Amino acid sequence: MTRKLSDMDLEELWQLFPICLEQHNECWKTWYKEELAILQAILPSNVIKRISHIGSTSINTIWAKPTVDILIEVINGYDLQYIANILVHKGYLCMNKSKNRISLNKGYMINGFAEKVYHLHISYEGDNAELYFRDYLIENVNIAKKYEKLKLELWKKYEHNRDAYTDAKTDFIVKYTKQAEALYKNRYR
Repeated sequence: MTRKLSDMDLEELWQLFPICLEQHNECWKTWYKEELAILQAILPSNVIKRISHIGSTSINTIWAKPTVDILIEVINGYDLQYIANILVHKGYLCMNKSKNRISLNKGYMINGFAEKVYHLHISYEGDNAELYFRDYLIENVNIAKKYEKLKLELWKKYEHNRDAYTDAKTDFIVKYTKQAEALYKNRYR
């Protein structure tokens, strides 16, 4: 009998889905555009403020996990769970849920990663610090390279502990996101 991902504990999942970084691959932009078309076809446009490619795969100059991160901003007043339910019925898996954020994934299989892997982050409009961080790294290659160096240093140390890997990057991300928000002001607000 084959186990389901939902039956596995965190340690088993981290072993099955280790952190893996690779040089930038132009196909990630194509994967984003393909997934964007799917999302636009299945999500009600009157509820969605913006859908954006975020994360390291959106930055041409740095290594990244081959996972395309997508931010879906929902117009304030609508239920995030409504959007998540649509996506779950289309094959996405809910990874994490809080009052103002829901994360889903696609491409996690019982035998490991599929060829194309996606993380969807659903938030309310204006809850989009990732856009500021992305833009800052795109426009400041030297800072992007510092971020890449940090990620490469953390990769092997936390290969099988995604939470620790993410936590170890947090101070860097917060620092440069604040600088970006001050510089770009209300670019995405």
